[in-house]
Amino acid sequence: MAADHPGSKLAQKHIRLTSHPHQGTASGAPVIRWGAATANERGPVVGTTANRSQRNVIGTHSGSYGVNRALAVAAGNLVRGHRADLTDTSPTDLIGPYPQWSDARKMVSIDPWGASVADVFAGHIAEGYDIRPTIAVTKAHIDLPEVRHAITFGRLVPDNRVLLENGSAVVTKVAIEPVWYLPGVAARFGVDEVDLRRNLFEETGGMYPELVTRSDLEVFLPPIGGQTLYIFGDPRALADPGVTLTARVHDECNGSDVFGSDICTCRPYLTHAIEECIKGAQSRDGVAGVGLIAYSRKEGRALGEVTKFLVYNARKRQVGGDSADTYFLRTECVAGVQDMRFQELMPDVLHWLGITRIHRLVSMSNDKYDAITGSGIEVGERVAIPDALVPADAAVEIQAKIAAGYFTDGAIPDAARLADTKGRGLG
Repeated sequence: MAADHPGSKLAQKHIRLTSHPHQGTASGAPVIRWGAATANERGPVVGTTANRSQRNVIGTHSGSYGVNRALAVAAGNLVRGHRADLTDTSPTDLIGPYPQWSDARKMVSIDPWGASVADVFAGHIAEGYDIRPTIAVTKAHIDLPEVRHAITFGRLVPDNRVLLENGSAVVTKVAIEPVWYLPGVAARFGVDEVDLRRNLFEETGGMYPELVTRSDLEVFLPPIGGQTLYIFGDPRALADPGVTLTARVHDECNGSDVFGSDICTCRPYLTHAIEECIKGAQSRDGVAGVGLIAYSRKEGRALGEVTKFLVYNARKRQVGGDSADTYFLRTECVAGVQDMRFQELMPDVLHWLGITRIHRLVSMSNDKYDAITGSGIEVGERVAIPDALVPADAAVEIQAKIAAGYFTDGAIPDAARLADTKGRGLG
């Protein structure tokens, strides 16, 4: 029986679609003026609310976890329209505001006011609007065996400020959900906004009809993963170009980052960067620096883990075995593209932190470097992964990356000279 048949269960409950203005957002919804100088001038993001007339964006909060929320409501475990009690949830460290926050060209994928909604939009909340944070800032300790190993061998020395005697490091931790200003995203990629909205609509199976019917709604909460920041030292120092900043922008690789898979350099490079960030944040001659790890949920080059494992099989089973000259080709054969991480949006988080200069960038990626410098942020030294940290099974990967444009202070490996270099570099 069709879902919309008069006798169906769905038809027995009235569902109001939001595809058109008179059925969705009403004139009472807050207006969003992206790039405005203050929070009140910009207006709050209202996405997940029981009162649809208040919504002023496409999509809902929490990205893909919005589906879990729907299941919880359907199962009766969550009351629909539950409003979070934000008492005592304010950031442990205040970040910004910085001039970049009011630049609609530099901030297109993050709500700069998302961490402080309970304060800056208190008036709207008092009027009954359900306004939810898209950024949370807290304090934490991270405890890694590689850090303890570095202490044992004298590469790191506890200072009881950044690095404790027990081997754990003190960090400020920031979780960020994506908030896309569609005109700005389209401009960043050099595409027409209408084409962007149509492709977003079609490639999500028509999940968000407002993308093509509601041009008045310019903000989209995409159903994708966000990112986590780990700040070593004073977060306010990130915006001071006179304070040495050591940073790595890292894209998720669950198999290596968490489980230590040795087919890539992801965990070794990540833990090496953490070690460099700790050293960089510790005081030298009485002057403290600051370190930053920006960790993005872009598993398998944003192609997904299933695709990544299929590519692993194809690389190992091909005639002649795994090789640098077919490294990117095998991915393209399976996915149709070599990389979908699109670093164009990546610098937004750096601008949110007020960063104008990265003194030491712990990354060999040409794409990340180009995106960062292209956004107006100066980069000093580039730090490559030490040869000793490259797992034997990851030699093919690093050779292919260097041939594809990765930074290196050595010669391009002979085995990689014939690699297909049309693709994007990795981590």
